[in-house]
Order: sequence, then structure tokens, then C-alpha cells
Amino acid sequence: MKLVTFNPFRTLGMRNVTYIKPENIFKEIDKIKEADYVLFPEYWQVNSLVYGLKKKIFPNINTYHLGHNKIETTRALWATFPRNVPYTQILSKDNADIETIEEEFGYPLVAKEIKSSMGRGVFLVENRQELKNYIENNDTLYIQEKLPIDRDLRIVYVGNKVIGAYWRIAAEGSFHNNIAKGASYDYNDIPLEAIELVERVAATLEINHAGFDIAVVGNNHYILEYNVMFGNEGLRNMGVEVEKCIYEYISSDPDFNPNSPIYPKAS
Repeated sequence: MKLVTFNPFRTLGMRNVTYIKPENIFKEIDKIKEADYVLFPEYWQVNSLVYGLKKKIFPNINTYHLGHNKIETTRALWATFPRNVPYTQILSKDNADIETIEEEFGYPLVAKEIKSSMGRGVFLVENRQELKNYIENNDTLYIQEKLPIDRDLRIVYVGNKVIGAYWRIAAEGSFHNNIAKGASYDYNDIPLEAIELVERVAATLEINHAGFDIAVVGNNHYILEYNVMFGNEGLRNMGVEVEKCIYEYISSDPDFNPNSPIYPKAS
């Protein structure tokens, strides 16, 4: 199997993978045409690879398109799993009415930039002035109810299965559950219902590489978002090798039959 990667850090440990800098996509077009799979393209490359060159990519195009920003993700979930989405409004800055927002959500509420990760661009809004500041700085508004949680679940789905799950517990006094914002890991008591929800969502939307963030409130499970390029530290702590899971998945593609495994057998 011939593989091309545009992200060498996410394919470490794989053999026989050709790395091409994203900006050289058209200079190296012949190598790309010969590849069986193209791994981790940047978003701006996806349409050219899939629709132009008819290449198989990983993550797949569903994952890229639906995970491009919070609006795309939320609208897909509204159509398929509406009960598992926190109450959310997506509004144009020009049509936003502060009094209506206050009436619907009250304070505190959560306001998000539509494309962000690691807790950046997610704000706890506690009064009208903070809401005005958010509106002034964002053309598209993504406003969500504040759930009564101090932790969430990160559930990682690769290929066609969940490969790992853990709690992210916010630091004392912190609003964010992101590890980059000081949260801690807990690998105990992962609810099966949350795992099953992620499996259903990924299968329905045909997503094959995502870190889902799930909030648990009583018996309800809410999908906060999913990240296409999730962090791997939590999985490494579990002994999970994401690259191996990826290779096993793409090598199971019936169009290909690699003669030898990428990972050497343990002695």
C-alpha cells in the first residue's frame, strides 16, 4: 500500500509513508496520484484530492466537512440526534437581539467562536457587557446553555470503533474542561451509554477520526462538539497507539491487501 501524509507527526511509526509538505501538493502531484491513501490533508486540500483526483483520504471527507466548524457539526446533529445537543442558537451578528438572548438563556451562558479548539474561543458569559463584547467580536454567534458540569468525557473514535475514553475534570474554579486549560484525566467509570452514543453518531454521519466531547447531566448525554485533530496524550496514557489503529483500519479496505504489516511483531 502506497501512502502519502501531509502531517508526519500523526503518522509516526508507519513505514513506507511519503511525507509531502502541504504547500507542495501541486509540485508533488504525481506522487499523490500514485498513492492508495492520502493521510491528514489540510482542509483546503480536501476537495481537490477527493473530487479532483478521486483519492481516498483519511480522515474521510465526512469527518472533514462536518467537523470543519461548530456550525456544521451542530446542524448535522440537529438533523440526526437533536436530543443530544444542548440548547443552542446560531445567529448572525447583524440580527442578534441581546434582550431575546437574555430571555432565552439567562446568565451565565456559554458563547463560542465557531472554529476553535483546546478551550480557546469558549467563553462563560455572566452579564450583558460580556455578551456585548462577544457579539462585537464575532460575525456569527454560537450561543449555548450552560450545563451544570465540572467535567466532560473525551471519547475517541478511529476507523469504525471507539479506541479510548476518559473524563476531563476542570481545575478547581475553572470553567474549562480542556487539558490545555489545566484539567486532569480520570479513566474510571466511563458510562457505556456515552460510548454507545458516539458509536451511533459516528456510524450515522460516517465519521472515522474524531474526539467527541460528551457532557453527562443526570441520565442525559450531550454532544458538545467533536474535534477532527484531537490530542493524543490521553490515549498514550492508556497505551493506545492511534497510528496503529489508523493503519489497521485503512488496511482493512477491501480495495487493498498489503503484503506485510507496518508494525513489526513483538519478539
